[in-house]
Amino acid sequence: MDKGIGDGTRAVRAGLPKPVKYEPPLPGPVFAAHYHLPGEPTGPYTYGRDTNPTWTHLEQAIGELEAPGEAVETVVFSSGMAAISAVLFSRLRAGDTAVLPSDGYQALPLVREQLEAYGIEVRTARTGGDAQLAALEGADLLWIETPSNPELDVCDVRRLVAAAHAQGTLVAVDNTLATPLAQRPLSLGADYSVASDTKGMTGHGDLLLGHVTCRDPELAAGVRHWRKVVGAIPGPMETWLAHRSLATLHLRIERQCANALALARALGGRPEVTGLRYPGLVDDPSYRLATAQMRRYGGVLSFVLPDREHAERFLDALRLVDDATSFGGVRSSAERRGRWGGDAVPAGFIRLSAGAEDTEDLIADVLRALDEAAA
Repeated sequence: MDKGIGDGTRAVRAGLPKPVKYEPPLPGPVFAAHYHLPGEPTGPYTYGRDTNPTWTHLEQAIGELEAPGEAVETVVFSSGMAAISAVLFSRLRAGDTAVLPSDGYQALPLVREQLEAYGIEVRTARTGGDAQLAALEGADLLWIETPSNPELDVCDVRRLVAAAHAQGTLVAVDNTLATPLAQRPLSLGADYSVASDTKGMTGHGDLLLGHVTCRDPELAAGVRHWRKVVGAIPGPMETWLAHRSLATLHLRIERQCANALALARALGGRPEVTGLRYPGLVDDPSYRLATAQMRRYGGVLSFVLPDREHAERFLDALRLVDDATSFGGVRSSAERRGRWGGDAVPAGFIRLSAGAEDTEDLIADVLRALDEAAA
């Protein structure tokens, strides 16, 4: 697809096959454990754990969004964690060293335990201030998460990639919070762009999916082989729903980003709100760096209320914001992250994912809930 077209046009058209008379623009999901296979197995589709035409269309679509006009390979997985695991476990061996963020996704400590059980050294450092640089020497793989989840710190991807590549270290970027419409890790030099497509990419909170995109075919082959070996394959229906959902990605992201910024500005004037973070606020510590490497600032913000009880009163009072985990959906959601016990955040820490509601309605609901919680 033409590299010069806009994000909206690309999202609507990405991955569609060439038009065929009397055929739908996006073919329906292919449900097949096996295919007709006379003679030698030289064709593209042989067995359902290896390949599926529905995966092919979605992988092409995501590749077009990750790196417009460039030759990349995308591999889709049954979940974001399956995609993360594929990169780490397809590449690292006993005796290798990985550098992970200490303030990243909550399941990363579980990954660390498994890596260390396999004899892989794991070092961690925070995302902010490019602190992972201090742990990078001699590492085989650097894992970046920017913006970080849930604290929304940002690191300089170009700087970290340059330092890593100078010593032969590969770099993977978890781009879940941003999506390719807000940040393109491969264009910043990363070797792997990874995401949980359960979140903003599909945006409706009704499926689990993940992907890995690489420029290097050898790296892509490694994660594809891992998918085959462990069977971390997505269902054809989920894959088809994901592709269908991409057509509204641009519309959703635009509204979600606008709503998140408006909410962040409204929250800035509340005396009970502290620790407000959103990369799109001009006074946010990450604003300058985020502006240099991101095309949009994302739909998630975070802040702290005085204590656990105050936070729970606020969540209970919301009417247009679901008290739910995950983020990136068309319906706004929020949660007190401390309830899971895996994030080093205050008891009153709130992560709020702005949806696609009317901005005025959403702000009014949040401010009313804050008033009720403070009463």
